[in-house]
Amino acid sequence: MAQYADQLDAVFAALSDPTRRSVITHLADGPASVGDLARTSTMTLPSFMKHVRALEASGLIRTSKAGRVRTCTLQPEGMAVVDGWLAEQRAIWERRTDRLERFATTREETP
Repeated sequence: MAQYADQLDAVFAALSDPTRRSVITHLADGPASVGDLARTSTMTLPSFMKHVRALEASGLIRTSKAGRVRTCTLQPEGMAVVDGWLAEQRAIWERRTDRLERFATTREETP
């Protein structure tokens, strides 16, 4: 459970930054070089690389290097931890609203 929580924290921390969310959105269209991704940003390449490293550390992207070109690829399984957490939260809230509905309907039937 602790590893699950650590992974979830890392993914949400990575997604908390608009630059990193922009990278994720861009990579949804397919792999891209760090240079191509950095061109969409106004920051320096070393600063941009910090964002790439944060995304990679969270498991949301993978990078590979061929010659001088570092390519980023989206890792869909990185979002699996978020999907699992959201499914758990959805189930909790559905049970709560179901209980509220039962409470409200039985109260209406009682004179």
